[in-house]
Amino acid sequence: MVGPLESDQTIFDMSGKIEILSDDFDPTAVVTEPLPSPVTNGGGGEREMVMGRNVHTTCLAVTEPESNDEFTGDKEAYMASVLARYRKTLVERTKYHLGYPYNLDFDYGALGQLQHFSINNLGDPFIESNYGVHSRPFEVGVLDWFARLWEIERDDYWGYITNCGTEGNLHGILVGREMLPDGILYASTESHYSVFKAARMYRMECEKVDTLISGEIDCDDLRRKLLANKDKPAILNVNIGTTVKGAVDDLDLVIKTLEECGFSHDRFYIHCDGALFGLMMPFVKRAPKVTFNKPIGSVSVSGHKFVGCPMPCGVQITRMKHIKVLSSNVEYLASRDATIMGSRNGHAPLFLWYTLNRKGYKGFQKEVQKCLRNAHYLKDRLRESGISAMLNELSSTVVFERPKDEEFVRRWQLACQGDIAHVVVMPSVTIEKLDHFVKDLVEHRSIWCKDGSQTPCLAKDVGANNCVCPAHK
Repeated sequence: MVGPLESDQTIFDMSGKIEILSDDFDPTAVVTEPLPSPVTNGGGGEREMVMGRNVHTTCLAVTEPESNDEFTGDKEAYMASVLARYRKTLVERTKYHLGYPYNLDFDYGALGQLQHFSINNLGDPFIESNYGVHSRPFEVGVLDWFARLWEIERDDYWGYITNCGTEGNLHGILVGREMLPDGILYASTESHYSVFKAARMYRMECEKVDTLISGEIDCDDLRRKLLANKDKPAILNVNIGTTVKGAVDDLDLVIKTLEECGFSHDRFYIHCDGALFGLMMPFVKRAPKVTFNKPIGSVSVSGHKFVGCPMPCGVQITRMKHIKVLSSNVEYLASRDATIMGSRNGHAPLFLWYTLNRKGYKGFQKEVQKCLRNAHYLKDRLRESGISAMLNELSSTVVFERPKDEEFVRRWQLACQGDIAHVVVMPSVTIEKLDHFVKDLVEHRSIWCKDGSQTPCLAKDVGANNCVCPAHK
């Protein structure tokens, strides 16, 4: 059905969950037909996704202004009330944000004065175009900061601020493909889905490499696949923190494996996907270095994750000598372009520049230490409560058994895959929030297990040493 909602009607979210509309909910909202409940495939633990037009749960109708609106102000008042209620919703949902790697602890009030400008950094960050409303000086300042972090000289690197982490992966892999046109893309099965999206977009041959229990790439399997394809160059995606388990691939071992398989440095290209941990690892003692002093081709990170930005963005850095294969002149811009997108958000560099200046290296180091400390706290609390949990050494991602109630999953906004879920401990996640989560989980778990069901075995997902089922306790 489609039509106006009465205040006592219900709406449905993507999983079929029913919510009662509050009396002050917008009466012009539109509801779609409810979706089927999630289906668990036999033994696989995967939920069937129903795609299509009906993914829209509710919408706020766009209506034409009445002829007298400019005099009455009714439309402005209506929109103001909708936005106020939306803000209230955001405040409430932020309280229960745990499963996704976004730092919500930021304040950019000082930048409000710049929101009235259409700032566009289209084209090459290092070449000013004819479009004068840009933030290139801020963008280049941010890029220089990351270049120092990853140890590459200003004259030796090229980069830009992307619209998201996926764009960084798309760009890094594209550079690799252009450098080695007949190269095979190697990526672990735990790599972000954007890596395999890149393989499809660029029509690249792709080899999926097995992983260890930790989620780290299995270099023995990588060796087998490299040796089976010695006649073709290798383009590798190395994960600096996998999406689900927060595992960090051993960059040094990957390079050693390539060299031992007979691949000279001009026959392989490595892109490092550092979406979250690419900015955390430089501040972790004993962590292996991600540096351009090693034979890597590019590194990308997300700006809206650990840094904390109100809009998705990212940073992509590659070697200057590589970018020439992509760069082309654009006459009407009076610039060159080697980016994935054309127009680029000119506000994102302002936010990144502002927070990098405020925090600096020491500020980020404190936040990294806090996240790692709190992640260990959460893992210990879960284990003490009889819940299987795993935390990789260089990670703030705590993996544990998937809650049986999808409503609980939605409430805490947990990311789930198969039989496991995770919490990503970010600077905005406090001990109090973690205590609240564990208490809520334990209480709900006692209800789910009333039928006498035992603690599930997660040895295949987190390892026997992290599983507390009866067989491994």
